[in-house]
Amino acid sequence: MILTVGGQKGGSGKSCMAQNLSVALAQNGQSVMLIDADPQRTSADWAEERALQKNATGLKFQAMSGDISDTTLALSKAYDHIVIDCGGRDTKELRSAMIIADVFLVPLRPKRRDLKTLDYVSNLVDQSRIANRSMTALAVVTQAPTLPNQAQRILDAKSVASSFGLPPLQSVIYTRNVYDDCEEAGLSVFEAEDEKAKEEVTAVLQEIMTRLEAQNAQ
Repeated sequence: MILTVGGQKGGSGKSCMAQNLSVALAQNGQSVMLIDADPQRTSADWAEERALQKNATGLKFQAMSGDISDTTLALSKAYDHIVIDCGGRDTKELRSAMIIADVFLVPLRPKRRDLKTLDYVSNLVDQSRIANRSMTALAVVTQAPTLPNQAQRILDAKSVASSFGLPPLQSVIYTRNVYDDCEEAGLSVFEAEDEKAKEEVTAVLQEIMTRLEAQNAQ
């Protein structure tokens, strides 16, 4: 699988999502390459910090820029999965990653300024599918409020994503300090003590794989 994580709004946890999904795949005993194609180099910094952690799950990493499609396809022959962190804006890196992606995942917060970008993202998906008809595009709500009385905001965000042709995952990533703490330390939630965060990322990955299998079976 080539999984591209991107969108058109910074701050929604795209790098964090790419990092944790990469480790989740690696912990399943599969070979994984994490590619940082975001000029902000968030995942690159995370990978450098991770190299200092003795007990961290092994993970290959590479930073790329420009048109990354050919190099990524070449790497895909050597790895079970490739996860690409493309950041939060329309770039050559994002577009070239989308035309080779099996899955395009759009993390979004249940906030108006995130939801307003989905029209643009939907158009990007349509353009990419001219060259990549089989790409599965999905949305996932991140940094969701944990208070029960805020649940409607999550449902509303999922509804908006669906209206733009981006099927939302049932799984949700909630606001938890462990995500920021792990990112700063070069770790994933699977190397922390927060079981709820582990369950959230595991559920996201399982749902992505299920959706991809369903797409491939059509």
